[in-house]
Amino acid sequence: MGPTYPRRKTAAASLISLTYGCTSEEESVRSVTPECPDLIQSPLCTPPTPPPEACLVERRPHSCPSTAFCAVLQGSLFGQLGTMPSTYSTLFLSGQGLAGIFAALAMLMSMASGVDAQTSALGYFITPCVGILMSIVCYLSLPHLEFARYYLAKEPSKAQGQELETKAELLHSDEKDGIPNSPLTLDLDSEKEPELEPEEPQQPGKPSVFVVFRKIWLTALCLVLVFTVTLSVFPAITAMVTSSTSPGKWSQFFNPVCCFLLFNVMDWLGRSLTSYFLWPDEDSRLLPLLVCLRVLFVPLFMLCHVPKRSRLPILFPQDAYFITFMLLFAVSNGYLMSLTMCLAPRQVLPHEKEVAGTLMTFFLALGLSCGAALSFLFKALL
Repeated sequence: MGPTYPRRKTAAASLISLTYGCTSEEESVRSVTPECPDLIQSPLCTPPTPPPEACLVERRPHSCPSTAFCAVLQGSLFGQLGTMPSTYSTLFLSGQGLAGIFAALAMLMSMASGVDAQTSALGYFITPCVGILMSIVCYLSLPHLEFARYYLAKEPSKAQGQELETKAELLHSDEKDGIPNSPLTLDLDSEKEPELEPEEPQQPGKPSVFVVFRKIWLTALCLVLVFTVTLSVFPAITAMVTSSTSPGKWSQFFNPVCCFLLFNVMDWLGRSLTSYFLWPDEDSRLLPLLVCLRVLFVPLFMLCHVPKRSRLPILFPQDAYFITFMLLFAVSNGYLMSLTMCLAPRQVLPHEKEVAGTLMTFFLALGLSCGAALSFLFKALL
């Protein structure tokens, strides 16, 4: 039996990802407004917004460095999470989902309050700064926590040595209390004898990226397809959907609420479901089938109430259709993304988990890129 501390759950991973949760997907989601629906804007472009040309000029010079740094950070954190149980990966991914919810709420509050652009920009700037500072403090505290040292040990033998030390301390405490040796105690003593034998030749070498990829290629492909489908229509197509009701307050807040807020809430719910169950498992063929079925969301959203179209008809004009599609779309995105990220480290050997986590981050970015590229094509088909 190992130490009990690995079972402890921590909010550190969730809080770190809460601020870090600005992945390429979340960055696209949080800042698209009805005035500039076709652009991936900075948080400064919140209502009231400058013209679309100004949004484009403000955004592009800063997007490449921030996206690159974000990808490096994400790959590093997922690599570390790969060495831990899937529970911690779920916490990290849930934190990313919460980040999207906060961004959507910030956009709604900015619209509802009617404050000027400078005040909104100041709020958008101060809030992430506070979150980043809290995340840095939480991350720096990880090496001081026993459970983190247990899982983040670079050498497997080091973790085993810590486990044996914990067992030895328990044995000594029993002897001091006058408790006789039980069969369990004898078994623990016998476990120490094999450790005395030299096992250096059996230690695994440096994991190969190609060997790890051969083990997780199907799961990685599923992750690529999940984000390709998501980014191909969200937010390029979904941000163009408007309410079919008469102009009013509901029409003004329809897209921020039913598109961005609803997506982020249900996406967070889908990510959190993997804390309770992982279905289908890594050996099932149902996972690729479920991922491929999400392709149906592309034509469904394209046939919703998008006024600016010239080719396709509107088959789902009512608001209820769009809300229903968005519910299923967001939950499936969060759950399948979190499921694939949790299953990949379980398909490799213990010393290959960190490489598997880093590879999955690469394929996550690949899916984001493919989806963003397809969004231009689908928008042109309207």
